[in-house]
Amino acid sequence: MSKRHSAKYKIDRRLGVNLWGRPKSPINRREYGPGQHGQRRRKPSDFGVQLMAKQKLKNYYGEISEKQFRRTYEEATRRKGDTSENLIGLLERRLLAVVYRMKVVPTVFAARQFINHGHIKVNGRTVTIPSYQVREGDVIEVKEKSRELPLVLEAIGSPERDVPDYIQMDDKGTVGTFLRQPKLADVPYPVQMEPNLVIEYYSR
Repeated sequence: MSKRHSAKYKIDRRLGVNLWGRPKSPINRREYGPGQHGQRRRKPSDFGVQLMAKQKLKNYYGEISEKQFRRTYEEATRRKGDTSENLIGLLERRLLAVVYRMKVVPTVFAARQFINHGHIKVNGRTVTIPSYQVREGDVIEVKEKSRELPLVLEAIGSPERDVPDYIQMDDKGTVGTFLRQPKLADVPYPVQMEPNLVIEYYSR
């Protein structure tokens, strides 16, 4: 097992949820945290509940750094409208999230590596920054020479996930158009996300 797989599965067990909805997640077999004290779960405080909500959301998008995640929160508070909805919208507009939603890679971690290695174009230009903010109408595509990679072919053919309706894919499943910024209810999270608790955490 790779270090990344090991770390990813520890995240699931630490948080007590199958965060990405994957069938191989150890939480499907053992619903308690890692380590010898993993089965001792106390009722969390209000702070603990808020912290857990933040950790779930932050880890779901590929272990965003605390500095970057807080910056996203601050941007969400500056925008008009509901801060929780703004936060989710900004997270879903990250190129990493869009590539993962397009189902051309199996995991968010694979999406990060795929972008870093230069396999993705946005509006015809190579973009290697996973945190790049995609705009409505942007066309995101897998480079021609990368479309036959086993990773891509396996991900496209997998029945594990569906592409959400705020991304329109071409017939081959390698070119997508970001139609609109989604609301929380539009995002196909496999577990319940509570951005309102994240806002409470940072508003303390």
